[in-house]
Amino acid sequence: MSEAYFRVESGALSSEENFLSLDDILMSQEKLPVLTEAPLPRLGAFFLDRGAEPERALPQGSKLELPLWLTKGLFDNKRRILSVELPKIYQEGWRTVFSADANVVDLHKMGPYFYAFGSQLLHFDGAENPDISQSLLQTFIGRFRRIMDSSQNAYNEDTSALVARLDEMERGLFHIGQKGLNDFQCWEKGQASQITASNLVQNYKKRKFTDMED
Repeated sequence: MSEAYFRVESGALSSEENFLSLDDILMSQEKLPVLTEAPLPRLGAFFLDRGAEPERALPQGSKLELPLWLTKGLFDNKRRILSVELPKIYQEGWRTVFSADANVVDLHKMGPYFYAFGSQLLHFDGAENPDISQSLLQTFIGRFRRIMDSSQNAYNEDTSALVARLDEMERGLFHIGQKGLNDFQCWEKGQASQITASNLVQNYKKRKFTDMED
């Protein structure tokens, strides 16, 4: 008998992603601008010219866009294979916009995994890392209250326009807020009288029953 799929939480806000998380898999595909600091053998035909000889090296100083997972794999401070350039949304100009009024920005358009992707940029030990981390924190604080207020005051209303502007993590928070509101409304109407066991308790009972059979 098949079991329902349970969403695996993202680990991207920590040092490493959780590759059992669909959100982290999609986030790791986001591309980063990089500059090669050394020739990369046998990659010229792949990145520059499909018709070139297979042995051709990718020259030093080549500008590329690589997915995050590959950039993290190649990045090494000691060997200096490549250097990472900050995406525009995390540069000083945009950080100034966020500090002025973070709520005016369409984060989903700028990058659906704004916070998670920005947190992973700290892996590359850039000089602007302290400013980036502070900007991510202040942006989240600045937008959090409006997101939760909106989720608590949109009962049975169309929220598609609001949600469309949110980063994926913010969307998750918004849906949690709406679920809490809906549960409260059901409780007020007397529709929440049935008490059910949590998934944690049910899973524990299943494991205990399996152990007894063994």
